[in-house]
Amino acid sequence: MRLARSCGIAMGILAAGLAGASSAEQQFPWKAMRFVVPFPPGGTIDVVARAMKEPLSHAFGQSIVVQNRPGANMVIAAELVARAPPDGHTVLVGGTVLMAVLRRNLPFDPLRDFAAVARVGTQPLVLSVHPSFLVKSVTELVAFARAHPGELVYATNGYGTMGHLAGELFMLRTRSRMKHVAFQGSTPSVTAVLGGHVSMVVSGIAPIVDHIAAGRLRALAVTSRKRSATLKDVPTMMEAGVPDFDISVGIAIMAPAATPKTAIYRLSTEIMRVARLSQVEASLLRIGFDIDPAGAAELDADVRTRVEKMKQLVRAANIRVN
Repeated sequence: MRLARSCGIAMGILAAGLAGASSAEQQFPWKAMRFVVPFPPGGTIDVVARAMKEPLSHAFGQSIVVQNRPGANMVIAAELVARAPPDGHTVLVGGTVLMAVLRRNLPFDPLRDFAAVARVGTQPLVLSVHPSFLVKSVTELVAFARAHPGELVYATNGYGTMGHLAGELFMLRTRSRMKHVAFQGSTPSVTAVLGGHVSMVVSGIAPIVDHIAAGRLRALAVTSRKRSATLKDVPTMMEAGVPDFDISVGIAIMAPAATPKTAIYRLSTEIMRVARLSQVEASLLRIGFDIDPAGAAELDADVRTRVEKMKQLVRAANIRVN
């Protein structure tokens, strides 16, 4: 009788403990949250993070702090999140694809140490030329580059950036040869083309959309598989005749790897819902991003696919990794 009573008490305690654990998971989030942005305030990723902050805070019933941790090509912010408690309350707003391809000796593993949460939107890069440059299409550009191998110069916002990789992919796909000039950021690279010092630039949409509208730059193609909602009249590379060309920049939300699936699911569900709100959509479109929400499983598969493709490109173009 005593044994039965003891077993009954033990089972009751165990059941209460399990119920408490389940309740704690269901109550996520139970404290203030941090959205870590690896870029300075006012940048495109920062704008999106702050646009989502209020509606997500309302949905979760918790305050959300946007922390800007720029530096070391996203490494500072990414390490902070990778080392944060894996409870879902600290996430990285940005992504780690390029780090997984180009960086060595990192203090964390860009794939193993993060769990995909959700994608908010995507943005293609744009290949633009100065209006004085004679070419008016990608076809004419390819013909010019082949006729003048190594003479044509394209500018980007840095070595090893998506713009640089897009330029290398363009040369591989078109069997042409150009020179790459890396600037310290988008603004100086675009300024160089506006000033006529460089003929061509590969950049994000935000730094050049007004220049395109004003006729100061001529957009030849976007690098994504689909046309941009911001530049609807500009063809994709594939539409322009360059095969198998698909490079875009995504706003991905990542959490520490051991974050519970229940927290990932709640975060993913709310972030995808908020991404469709009119004020968030307006913020995305204003900076050249297309609304393209995706859940954790889809984002994880997309990241791993893109990493493999980028690794192949880095090897084929003989790009030296850091």
